[in-house]
Amino acid sequence: MSFLKNMFNSSDDKNLNENKIKWNELTDIGQLNEIITISNEKPVVIFKHSTRCSVSRMALKQFENEFNSSDKVTPYFLDLIEYRAISNAIADQFGVTHQSPQLIVIKDGKAIYNVSHSDIDAEELGKKV
Repeated sequence: MSFLKNMFNSSDDKNLNENKIKWNELTDIGQLNEIITISNEKPVVIFKHSTRCSVSRMALKQFENEFNSSDKVTPYFLDLIEYRAISNAIADQFGVTHQSPQLIVIKDGKAIYNVSHSDIDAEELGKKV
C-alpha cells in the first residue's frame, strides 16, 4: 500500500527539481494579465499538470530533467486539479483546447506553441522560443 501511496502522492509535485526550474505558481485568474504583459518581453511557458495522473507526473519529471531554457522563458506551473477554473480561462483566453498534461508557450499575448502528453519535449521547446 505504501508503494501506491508514494507513487500517487501529489505533495511533492510542485517541488520537483525546483532548483532547476524556478516555477511561478499560477493560482489566480488575474495572473493571466501578468502573463500577457510578461510575454511581450519574454515568452511565457505554462505547464498544466494533473496531480492525479501518472502520465502527467512522468511528463513533468521528464520536462524538468531536460529543461535548459530558463534564460529564454518565464515558466508558470498550474495544478489544474486545484485550479481548474484557471485552466478553463487559459483555454478561452488563448484559444487552446484543454489537455493534461499540457505545455503552452505565450508570446506577445498569444499562444504560439501548444503540446500535450508525450509531445511535451524540453528540447523542442528550446527551438520554439
